[in-house]
Amino acid sequence: MNLQTPNLDRDPTRAEAEAALALLRRWAGDVTAEEVATLDPLVSRLIPGQEVSNYPALARAYPDAFEVDDAYKETMPDLQNGPSSLIKGTKQQIQHVGISNFRLPIRFHTRDGGDLTLETSVTGTVSLDAEKKGINMSRIMRTFYKHTEETFSFDVIERALDAYKTDLESFDARIQMRLSFPMKVQSLRSGLTGYQYYDIALELVEQDNVRRKIVHFDYVYSSTCPCSLELSEHARQFRGQLATPHSQRSVARISVQLEDGQSILWFEDLIDMARAAVPTETQVMVKREDEQAFAELNAANPIFVEDAARLFCEQLLKDPRIGDFRVVASHQESLHSHDAVSVLTEGNTFASDSIDPKMFATLFHVG
Repeated sequence: MNLQTPNLDRDPTRAEAEAALALLRRWAGDVTAEEVATLDPLVSRLIPGQEVSNYPALARAYPDAFEVDDAYKETMPDLQNGPSSLIKGTKQQIQHVGISNFRLPIRFHTRDGGDLTLETSVTGTVSLDAEKKGINMSRIMRTFYKHTEETFSFDVIERALDAYKTDLESFDARIQMRLSFPMKVQSLRSGLTGYQYYDIALELVEQDNVRRKIVHFDYVYSSTCPCSLELSEHARQFRGQLATPHSQRSVARISVQLEDGQSILWFEDLIDMARAAVPTETQVMVKREDEQAFAELNAANPIFVEDAARLFCEQLLKDPRIGDFRVVASHQESLHSHDAVSVLTEGNTFASDSIDPKMFATLFHVG
């Protein structure tokens, strides 16, 4: 079929356009997609069944030899750093935006002068101005990798925070690092030793040009109910009836803010404070003599959840390095199908009228 168009300057008629379209579709149906793309990539959109396609036939093999230069980088889109006109929703300041559970090995000092390399989960966030579209998340990770060869302390965390706060042009910033800290402990009577693992988090918060250094620490212990203990003894004394007081695995989450000018609060120091407050820490290595000793230790230290909170508080108040703090205790009862809980705060840092609905649910120690 030949289309004769003697006067190309005139406007074609609809009939001529329909005939041309039919011819183009017939041709496209008999050739490869590459040939269609060579003619014009947009032609593929005129073929029935491919109307939504914008793309020509693209290379499918990974280009190993391709290298990115500065000129190419300049052509790449960056939506997160785009103009405020790209913002979806209301133009409102965001208090926290960043990354969570970014994991890498971090080296920490121990109180005895040694070092431990531990897998650490990092959460890094910054505030976002109402007129800014977003942040470059990868900059937070790159900043941390710059410091991975250092032994971490609050001083190092501060340098990391300074770096990504500058990179992201933010006014507030936060870093939290979660880890499981191993500490060798001895059994009560047999002389065996084993490793106890403590869930610990370091947090550095800068808000309104004020920095706060915070340590969070979970302590797992056994709590024997004083009331149940007395009732069991009553049954033995008055009725000759064997009875067992109820005790249960319990968890205290202790959060402390370091006083201004303080940069070191050893993990081991916090653990010692918790043991001094409530000595019935769960055991690692146990023989029969240790199990008996643990029963005796529990009987010598029966506590309600209110007692636990106040005993931890008593120890924390003694340390001049510690300012504001919070104690959240959960006794996961073997008597009841619910838990006994308490929250005690000192100072304004952790004071809150509202409680996270899942706060106590996170206190379960799964072993």
